[in-house]
Amino acid sequence: MPGHFEPTSGGGAAVALDEVEISIIRSLAVQLLELIGPGPAEDAPDDPLAELFNEGPSEPPKDPVLQRLFPDAYGGPGGEPNSPERAEEQRQYSSEFRRFTENDLRAGKRENALAVIRSLDRLTTAGDGDAVLELTPEGSQQWLGCLNDLRLAIGSRLDVTDEEDTDLLYRLPDEDPRKPMVMAYLWLGGLQETLVQTLMP
Repeated sequence: MPGHFEPTSGGGAAVALDEVEISIIRSLAVQLLELIGPGPAEDAPDDPLAELFNEGPSEPPKDPVLQRLFPDAYGGPGGEPNSPERAEEQRQYSSEFRRFTENDLRAGKRENALAVIRSLDRLTTAGDGDAVLELTPEGSQQWLGCLNDLRLAIGSRLDVTDEEDTDLLYRLPDEDPRKPMVMAYLWLGGLQETLVQTLMP
């Protein structure tokens, strides 16, 4: 179990984590929360209907990590427009789609990150031993979503866009300042892969 998720009875998953691993994942999840920002409900009036009809942003975020986490729904890689008119049409479609969906997407990513933090906060390690994190099926899905977001965020900072970029990361020299971030990226990828396997029928 150390270093990878294993399935549990009832459709959940479990993994053994030491104090350093717990600290790293928790810190990254907190940073992700800070990057995503507060939800509209935190600034909304007491009227419960206010958030229901609160529209999100219509323009893509400036931060490249947030662009990766909240990409345009139309266009982008592999879907480049073949005319200026088509480009403007895609921009308008993306703007409308973002306006009505981004708040919900942000809320979901916040909830996943909070679920990860809360589950880690409940763990205790005995001395130098590992703590066993046990997840329900719902918790597994939340962890999977957060791990994916963390890898997208780190991958964006590392300029990872395809598999070839990932292969290059393995060959970075130890003195490269990106090495710690690369190690975290690859380790989270291993956790994510084994968690996906536990969820497969």
